[in-house]
Amino acid sequence: MSITDIFTLFGGLGFFLFGMKLMSEGLEKAAGAKMRGILEFFTKNRFIGMMVGIVFTAIIQSSNATTVMVVSFVDSGLMNLMQASGVILGANIGTTVTGQLIAFDLSDIAPLVVIIGVVMVMFCKKQNVKKIGEVVLGFGILFMGLRIMGESMEAVKESPQILEFLSSLKSPFTAILVGFIITAILQSSSATVGIILLMVSQNLLAFEICPFIILGCNIGSCVSAILVSLSGKKDAKRAAMIHFIFNVIGSLIMFLILLVAIDPITDALLTISGGNLARAVANVHTLMKVFEVLLLFPFMGWIVKLACKVVPGKDAAPEDEYELLYIGKGTMIVPTTAFANGIHEIEHMARAAIENLKISMKTLCDPKEEEIKEVYRKENYIDFLNRKITDYLVEINELDLPFEDSRQMGGLFHVVNDIERIGDHAENFADSARDRIERGIVFSDKAIKQLQDMTEDVITLLEYSLDMFTNKNQEHMQEILELEDNIDEKERKLQRSHVKRLTKNKCTPEAGMLFSDTVSGLERVADHATNIAFSLLGIDPDYPDEEEED
Repeated sequence: MSITDIFTLFGGLGFFLFGMKLMSEGLEKAAGAKMRGILEFFTKNRFIGMMVGIVFTAIIQSSNATTVMVVSFVDSGLMNLMQASGVILGANIGTTVTGQLIAFDLSDIAPLVVIIGVVMVMFCKKQNVKKIGEVVLGFGILFMGLRIMGESMEAVKESPQILEFLSSLKSPFTAILVGFIITAILQSSSATVGIILLMVSQNLLAFEICPFIILGCNIGSCVSAILVSLSGKKDAKRAAMIHFIFNVIGSLIMFLILLVAIDPITDALLTISGGNLARAVANVHTLMKVFEVLLLFPFMGWIVKLACKVVPGKDAAPEDEYELLYIGKGTMIVPTTAFANGIHEIEHMARAAIENLKISMKTLCDPKEEEIKEVYRKENYIDFLNRKITDYLVEINELDLPFEDSRQMGGLFHVVNDIERIGDHAENFADSARDRIERGIVFSDKAIKQLQDMTEDVITLLEYSLDMFTNKNQEHMQEILELEDNIDEKERKLQRSHVKRLTKNKCTPEAGMLFSDTVSGLERVADHATNIAFSLLGIDPDYPDEEEED
């Protein structure tokens, strides 16, 4: 075997791995945002979570990507360990789809697929088409790599040293170790199975040893999630450990079965596969995974408990006085879930701002020093969240995010700014409450009732808007628009009625000024709420932009 043959072999391997990576990442970018939403929504039940995990992994062609995403969800508190276990089970089955595709041997049409992908990437202007083009291009490059490797492996047959090494892989333990090492290095069990499939087709590997190599692949595929979880919280480490424990136990059971009945099992698989060795390897991979999942599914509760025993204890309390729930120090940043984590942290900030608005208006209507101090304390927390979330958004904006997430990043920056302004208004209302105490300013019962009614409308609008932003729930869209119009009209009426009270000497100028400023502030809060509602939908809420003084 010449040096040229070796370079050609590794070049083909490079094409194969790059094609698989390009295809997986292209699918992740094109459909990642939508699939992530499905993954997050449909994992409340472990069985449904498993089915979603199968479909999700089959689509994005990477169990590593799915598992890392699940670990990230667990790390940020969006998914518990039991929900995660179902998706992890599904990912183990879904990852076998790649091997089934490779077994079709589409290398003859690979150049045509490549040129179609190149045209889509280079000449199409729409980003979604470009992302799909990346998938097509990756698919073609993958099979071109397989073709190059297959041709270069002809030379391997002329090397007695390599043939001797490959023929020496008769020990199941050695085969498992080889599968583990290759998969840990390549970070893809699908890639390892593809290589095994190709070598079996070239008669370089005995089919009987392939199931044992695949067992090693199963364990090696856990390395990515374990490495990613090292920077995460305890539950993230436990999610990765669930994946590892499941694969180790499943592989151990399969190992014992194969030791006892390897010959009848391989004979049956060859018969099922019509004597096609490549298809038989793909079927081995699929059937082993399905068997392991069916066997261990009833015991996942115990596996979750075992993972908690292996990774004991709780996360250290945050050093900072303030706490981030979904992002921040010790939380993993994974491109596919980074945007979702940001949205949930923004929701957390918005909840704090809404609560502060309620307290500030309550203490403005009935001034109490303790409640005023509480508003100031919460405003400091909101400012802290504003800084941390903005820094996080700047950081993830530099990542290679899924297309839909990347397109909507600007909206998140605007929402954070809107929420921060709502917090500022709450602080202003607390300042007004303090003025009432210090200067003895009195509001009439009618004025207090008017402020309370307007506040209720604004809070309702904020709740609807936050739901529309966080969940893209458009159920209350019309009510949001109507509430916004009603609040605008109510602001105008209250301003007129307050002027009438002044002219009739029914209130003092100081009280009138505070009342007027408060009504204007509530109207501006409503504007910010409407901004938040429509920030990610690309729909014009049909109201003028507002310029505010800081």
